[in-house]
Amino acid sequence: MFSRRSFLASAGAAASAAAQPRAYVSGRPDPARRSFRSDAVEATIAAVKRSIADPELGWMFENCFPNTLDTTVRYREVDGQPDTFVITGDIPAMWLRDSSAQVWPYLPLAKEDARLKRLLAGVVRRQTKCILIDPYANAFNDGPTGSQWFKDRTVMKPELHERKWEIDSLCFPVRLAHGYWRGTGDASCFDEAWRRAAALVVQTFREQQRLKNRGPYRFQRVTAVASDTLTNGGYGNPGRPCGLIHSAFRPSDDACIFPFLVPSNLFARLALEQLGEIHASVLGDHGFARECAAFSQELKEAAAKYVFADHPVHGRIYAYEVDAYGGRVLMDDANVPSLMSLTYLGCCAPGDPLYRNTRRFVLSGDNMYFYAGRAGKGLGGPHSGLDMIWPLGLILQAITSDDDREIRYCLSVLKTAHAGTGFMHESFNKDDAARFTRKWFAWANTMFGELILKLHATRPALLNA
Repeated sequence: MFSRRSFLASAGAAASAAAQPRAYVSGRPDPARRSFRSDAVEATIAAVKRSIADPELGWMFENCFPNTLDTTVRYREVDGQPDTFVITGDIPAMWLRDSSAQVWPYLPLAKEDARLKRLLAGVVRRQTKCILIDPYANAFNDGPTGSQWFKDRTVMKPELHERKWEIDSLCFPVRLAHGYWRGTGDASCFDEAWRRAAALVVQTFREQQRLKNRGPYRFQRVTAVASDTLTNGGYGNPGRPCGLIHSAFRPSDDACIFPFLVPSNLFARLALEQLGEIHASVLGDHGFARECAAFSQELKEAAAKYVFADHPVHGRIYAYEVDAYGGRVLMDDANVPSLMSLTYLGCCAPGDPLYRNTRRFVLSGDNMYFYAGRAGKGLGGPHSGLDMIWPLGLILQAITSDDDREIRYCLSVLKTAHAGTGFMHESFNKDDAARFTRKWFAWANTMFGELILKLHATRPALLNA
């Protein structure tokens, strides 16, 4: 099994290929070897590709958009119900965050394709099972197979690949379930098991407010990598009890410095609102809906007190992490949820002055993880090491931009960043795109497709030019 920790790909051949004229031969598996086929996705690829004037960009879209379906889904029926396990790519485990994000761009097509709709319902059902196994785990096996991390000092189970507590691991399944229901009108996923999982989400958020005690979660790993384990006996650095939720790890799977991870807390507030809407509108459980609304309001009030900072250049901005004692980390990370992704996720409005200030900070040299070099400039993060730009960051920058010039720039760097492979990677060196991590990273691939679909719908001239 592979570690989640990044590894540098051997990319000499890719660099050589990038220097040669290309025929843009499809990089997709042969049809017989694809994990799943969707007629709606294939039709979308054909239609959108015809509208893209740049052949290289069209080739990248054709490779990337279906990559999750082509290579990572394991669909089956269990007791007459769909069940879909989704690996990340080169790691054969299912992250709750990654799997949600990987299939999210297919939701608008579900009404046109009954098989695709059933596959997506299967992801919701599988995530429900995962949460019921352990709401503190971030990644799961396809069955009780054990893991290389089984000796971590926490409560491991054979169904778990890894047990790093990350707030967003519970937010993303709520987002997917809510988006699936709103997009298809199908509420069949909201059965008794889903309701128990939803209650467990709220219970876990409550435990990790740590208002009276530290809660049941601890984590330590024997490792030379400091960001792979927690201090203070496995509880992490302390935070003042204030209503915000502790996150042990970031969406990069790196340990938090301060425990109140701001984008994840804002995401949790939205997840609680979505849970409340489902319980009120579909399930008729108005008591639970009120509980979710009250909890969301608690997070709103706590955030208003603690999540901001006054920057000497950019004015009032969102901090990345805080401890409610006055400690703040001013940075952003390309992994979602990030500060830059807040409008993409629906956590704040695009015109929010605090967000606009924060976005300017994130995309400047004042952010320690914003890099500029010969291969381009963009957002990175500590997970892949210094000087490594993440395509996810460039994709989110373009998705959240209202500036054609900025979007064109992001597309131009992404065209270079694939280093002749036709696919997105986890990260690439700011001075040499042929030095990259994770050759098979389906989340970044599918999200690149999501960006192209958005431009096709809202700014077609950028693709036609």
